[in-house]
Amino acid sequence: MVSPAPRRVYKAALLASPFHQLSQPPFPFLRRAAQTKPRRAPGSSEETNSTRRSFIPFSWGIWPFGQIAVAGLQAMDAGDAMERGQRSPRLPESRSPKVQEDDESLKVPLIQDKKTGSKAPAILLGFECLESTAFNGIGTNLVMYLETVLHSSNVASASNVTTWMGTSFLTPVLGAFLADTYWGNYNTIIVSLFVYVLGMLLVTFSAFLPTSDLCGVSTSCGSSLLGAKNVAFLGLYLVAFGSGGVRAALLPLGAEQFDDDNAADRERKTSFFSWYYVCVDFGMIVSGVFIVWVQTSVSWGLGFGIATACLALGFAGFVLATPTYKRRMPTGSPLRSLAQVVVAACRKLSLRVPLDSSLLHEVIITDKVEDQVPRIAHTDEFAFLDKAAVVAGSDMQEAMTAGSSSWRLCTVTQVEELKILLRLLPIWATSIVLSAAYAQLNTTFVQQGGAMDMRVLSLHIPAASMVSFEVLCVLAWVLVYDLVIVPALKSVSPSREEPSQLRRMGAGRLLMALAMAVAALLEMKRLDLAGRGESVSIAWQMPQYFVLAGGEVFSYIAQLEFFYNEAPDSMKSICTSFALLTVALGSYMSSFIYALVDALTAVDGRPGWISDNLNEGHLDYFFWVMAALCTLNFVVYSAFARNYKVKTVVS
Repeated sequence: MVSPAPRRVYKAALLASPFHQLSQPPFPFLRRAAQTKPRRAPGSSEETNSTRRSFIPFSWGIWPFGQIAVAGLQAMDAGDAMERGQRSPRLPESRSPKVQEDDESLKVPLIQDKKTGSKAPAILLGFECLESTAFNGIGTNLVMYLETVLHSSNVASASNVTTWMGTSFLTPVLGAFLADTYWGNYNTIIVSLFVYVLGMLLVTFSAFLPTSDLCGVSTSCGSSLLGAKNVAFLGLYLVAFGSGGVRAALLPLGAEQFDDDNAADRERKTSFFSWYYVCVDFGMIVSGVFIVWVQTSVSWGLGFGIATACLALGFAGFVLATPTYKRRMPTGSPLRSLAQVVVAACRKLSLRVPLDSSLLHEVIITDKVEDQVPRIAHTDEFAFLDKAAVVAGSDMQEAMTAGSSSWRLCTVTQVEELKILLRLLPIWATSIVLSAAYAQLNTTFVQQGGAMDMRVLSLHIPAASMVSFEVLCVLAWVLVYDLVIVPALKSVSPSREEPSQLRRMGAGRLLMALAMAVAALLEMKRLDLAGRGESVSIAWQMPQYFVLAGGEVFSYIAQLEFFYNEAPDSMKSICTSFALLTVALGSYMSSFIYALVDALTAVDGRPGWISDNLNEGHLDYFFWVMAALCTLNFVVYSAFARNYKVKTVVS
């Protein structure tokens, strides 16, 4: 970390420069929005640093350099605040679906930085549309770029794309750790976007470098081709790391904009998760229809350039909207707190947990506003961990001296945070099986469509284009759920809220099993007609794509919302990234299933279930196996979900 002295010198020089006055917002309402009077803690004569805001100047005349200065000063402000031991810019608020009101004397008003109905969520959704367009503008047609422009082999191109996509879904874990531990969500996005844009520029630049087609017999062909590949792959992996940081922090940042103590905001937050997912799919449609056409029909460089311009435009809009965001600064590594619980519990193996949970150690409430933190209600599960909160001997004296939990005595809230993670593990594991079934969207579903009659009316529909139909179905399911299903439930029972995240995830797992069964039935019909020399129209695949889209909407959207709500306050980004990690692990599991099926069925000269010629194989058997696996996964999930205890926050 850079020492505070150079940062103070740099900031002082910038603010003292003649450009400082020109960088002030020209409109009075922007000046008022950028300035907030300092608040004081009750009974304190000093300014409460946790609610102080620093105005970040905008360089209107020299915009690109001004944005770099903005990001730099934001990072320095965050670093200064962390080094001074400051807390979040506002009091931590409950993100759980249940809040238990405690003693009236303990209630304190929450400090709201922004009013309900902020425009920040809409801005973040717009940014995600542009970011998704940029990422998919690179990834959708990447295998063709590696084969036709960089002249890689089919096997090498497929392997490189798979490795790159896997890396892109693994890096959010690293980005989430940095966001929760060191930088916060906003600063993580800013730093990641610099890396992201640089990677996009390098990929675009590689399309303009000479390749073997232009070199002819020149002796420099090898080095030129190698240079183009090096530039392209360097850019691709910068994109993987940059997009990972954005993916990990953007959704938690958006969720932070809502006030869970406000009923209207709670409903808007649920809709935010749904529309966030729609924005991800929006980028897939735009890149798959428009950018891919530009790349293959006009110029690869222009196609990549359009994707890069989308990201740059989103970057600019994100930075310019900085004054509208609510932001939380990290409080340190959450892993240390979890490790303290395990160590403290192991040290007290011989002690018995009291029957009265009120005797366990908990946070001491004071009158200071900055000391008001959410407490999690005690649960009876994993009782062994409760030993960490049992007060014995000199534990209380040590806790009072340290002012916080130690490696010998932890609070009930600390213990419950570890219990939450343990309860989430089986729910998370069932999501991997779900993702393995969802991976058939881009593999066996496309192979099945390729063996069918791809003429619909007078149009020729490529099998891979049916994926775009699935994306449209996702949008339709989201609209139907928000505009039809939820209002219908409320009209029947006004006092009843919409289905919980656990119920929606269960419905999604059941729909995924149904989609595999529909695909199996269609394949049985196709094989029967193929044996008689007839074919089936690819339009008959629409039902299985529609059901699959329903499973995707109910499972993945609710999963993101559920993991965010249940996560401890210090691990919001990490838990959200682990929800996304199931997509990568599901792809790996799907590859393992393919290899296992091939090893068991392609023996003694038989073609196997998934044959190069599907008319000689039995893809329907494979789909039935996946349907059975998804059904078993639903049963296991239901057992854990039925006994799951939702986090309860004591205010």
